Amino acid sequence: MFRYPKRLAAPTAILAAITLAAVPATAVAAPGAVPSGSTARQLAHGLRDPFPQTELPDRIELPDGFQPEGIAAAGPVAWFGSLADGDIYRADLLTGEGEVISQGPGTPSVGLTVDARGRLFVAGGPGGGARVVDGRSGKLLATYDFGGGFVNDVVVTRDHAYFTDSQRAVVHRLRLGPHGRLTDTHDELALHGEWEQVDGFNANGITTAPDGKNLLVVNSTTGDLFRVDRDNGHADRVDLGDARLTDGDGMLRTGRTLYVAQNSSNQVTTLRLDRTASEGRVVQTRTSDDFDTPTTIARFAGALYLPNARFTTTPESDTEYWVTRLPLH
Repeated sequence: MFRYPKRLAAPTAILAAITLAAVPATAVAAPGAVPSGSTARQLAHGLRDPFPQTELPDRIELPDGFQPEGIAAAGPVAWFGSLADGDIYRADLLTGEGEVISQGPGTPSVGLTVDARGRLFVAGGPGGGARVVDGRSGKLLATYDFGGGFVNDVVVTRDHAYFTDSQRAVVHRLRLGPHGRLTDTHDELALHGEWEQVDGFNANGITTAPDGKNLLVVNSTTGDLFRVDRDNGHADRVDLGDARLTDGDGMLRTGRTLYVAQNSSNQVTTLRLDRTASEGRVVQTRTSDDFDTPTTIARFAGALYLPNARFTTTPESDTEYWVTRLPLH
């Protein structure tokens, strides 16, 4: 997630529990009709949302000077990490209101994701490690030193949390115990096979593949997407035809639909994958006048939410930052 996220979707019933009972009851509208045509059907596949809200804010304002990068969402609650000092900000996507719930360690929070227990797994960027934070209270639950170069993004499965490293050809793997218990056990998966490590930022966004047995990792410099064996790190390039995901950052997968934020390109590309994620084709590429280096993606109520990191703007204490809501249709 740093050019300079989910990620697994948790069951709706569990997600509802971690909205902290702070979200007001809101009428739920029926999903809108899907446009006709093969492209519309491809886009609609897997896009049914358990919270098909209407009239939501098109922009979520973040604190001045916050420098957002990662986003994670559970129902109408979203969390954001700060590149400035690592603070975690929690926002209500229904109202746009929010607050800092966890003070950072003074080093960046980059990609993050939330698991079914409401825990935030946060990549630590140049700090070379990660931490886990309670998404309700903001309490720090655990810290890890991976000895990484730039720990960038994260995805959580039943048994592990996997973190990309943009400066080293490895994926950091944190072992989870029974019932998701946090452990001190972590190791590295060396990326090999067709993986190509080049100058600049390499492994960036990460999510799971549709088969549940592999990972998907984007190389933001080459624009290649890889299917990575989560047991041994063997990487196969996903055949995207002539398409390249240059500036690829955070990714979000729903079924076989994959969304990729391309930060400095100021766009989101939608891909349709085959069942094994050996091939994919671009279905749609979108941009917005509201984009200013969108880095990561979450989804809620028939829309994508992307924080704007504004990497071309020199950050000051009064620099404005926001999240763009991009309707799916």
